[in-house]
Amino acid sequence: MKINPLTAIDFYKADHRNQYPVGTTEVYSNFTPRSNKLAKTLSSHKDDEVVMFGLQYFIKHFLQDVWNDSFFQKDKSEVVALYKKRMDSSLGENAITMDHLESLHDLGYLPIKIKALPEGVRVPIAVPVLTVVNTHPDFFWLTNYIETIMSCYLWKPMTSATTAFEYKRLLTDFANRTGSDKDMVQFQAHDFSFRGLSSLQDAAVSGAGHLTCFWGTDTVPAIDFLENYYGADCVNEPVGFSVPATEHSVMCMGMQDGELETFKRLITKTYPKGIVSIVSDTWDFWKVVTEYVALLKNDILSRDGKLVIRPDSGDPVKIVCGDDNAPHGSAEYKGAIECLWDVFGGSITSTGHKLLDAHIGLIYGDSITLERAEQILEKLEAKGFTSTNIVLGVGSYTYQYVTRDSHGFAMKATSGVVNGERRDIFKSPKTDSGTKKSAKGLLRVEKENGHYVLYDQQTSEQENQGELEVVFEDGNLIKEYKLSEIRARLDQELESIV
Repeated sequence: MKINPLTAIDFYKADHRNQYPVGTTEVYSNFTPRSNKLAKTLSSHKDDEVVMFGLQYFIKHFLQDVWNDSFFQKDKSEVVALYKKRMDSSLGENAITMDHLESLHDLGYLPIKIKALPEGVRVPIAVPVLTVVNTHPDFFWLTNYIETIMSCYLWKPMTSATTAFEYKRLLTDFANRTGSDKDMVQFQAHDFSFRGLSSLQDAAVSGAGHLTCFWGTDTVPAIDFLENYYGADCVNEPVGFSVPATEHSVMCMGMQDGELETFKRLITKTYPKGIVSIVSDTWDFWKVVTEYVALLKNDILSRDGKLVIRPDSGDPVKIVCGDDNAPHGSAEYKGAIECLWDVFGGSITSTGHKLLDAHIGLIYGDSITLERAEQILEKLEAKGFTSTNIVLGVGSYTYQYVTRDSHGFAMKATSGVVNGERRDIFKSPKTDSGTKKSAKGLLRVEKENGHYVLYDQQTSEQENQGELEVVFEDGNLIKEYKLSEIRARLDQELESIV
């Protein structure tokens, strides 16, 4: 979709410039997560913080590329005529005048300043991740004109990055508890969400949020996104990895009575070395993890690599860990991990937990949630197995069943200047629970005891202090972050809490 920056608004934004008091020359706003009561977090992890991520993409893609390509570098009469057509046809002829847009085009750049916390930090609920203010008095209206598109661009990458952090926190905790190799955690949550996201852009943005914490992904556009907007370099650093893997059409084409031969062909001829993932529930999953792997044991153990068995249906907890209500001693009762241990064995970690032989593994990529992931890890631990015996495919149920309200993101004005005098403004609806009550005046954010703290009603001198740094001003990107920096911040945060 080709984006017109002038019409990337809610209609009600179009004439706010005439609704502000006469003499208004500045509008100062902030973007803040206000509540996480709908957020996908585990009760044991409820620390009310979100990951700051995605602003640099918004700046580079929308504030720079889109505004320059589709407004400033186009003929003024052309872009103004297009905007007028849209407003006239929907709001009424001449409902919106065009002089302010003509003046902006003449100026030649976006006269706004954005200050923000570093990307990759975790920010408490009710603390702003960024502030926005106009830098030219004639364009006070521009600050909140971009509210809708800024919110649209930013809530999803922050929500996905926060969710990914929750998965990594959970997986790291159980890796510590069961003596697992924590390096394996980088690959233990694999992004399978692409097909269930709302668009290509959504998949790239959300997939990039996943990769702030993990290295495993099947969402190829997420790697493109990180190279284009976050200085990633897949040749010289780990960005995103995957492995050869089958789908049901492959297995079905070999026919049910030829399934064993399909397995053998794949691991001995098609992929004689390296990791290969084979979907294994096309017909009888329990036959695969008992009979087939036993018949192929020598082939599997002689490979320079790992065969990853992939169940794709049923209750994930029962499939992986066993069903207590199944006949005692049956494959269903034992679960896939124990069945594979019975055939291949493995080693014992420092905590006394069983780790499967390196030639065999399991990935479950259907219907995984944080709660189910926790149940799987708890049950594996109780059965005496390490957490890293399983890789979890994290899909669109995790990354698509979210909204802006998951963390209550909102952009609100808290200060302005009218006729040369600063006004501290705020909202505090009597009919609200308190969630929508805003800060007041100019804002400053400090880091105290490892957490960000908001101070409002600040002087201009105080507002210039603190942790919010200028990242964009008058059309220019002032400060840039790389994927490696973002990951390092999140890893450091993880070490402090797990």
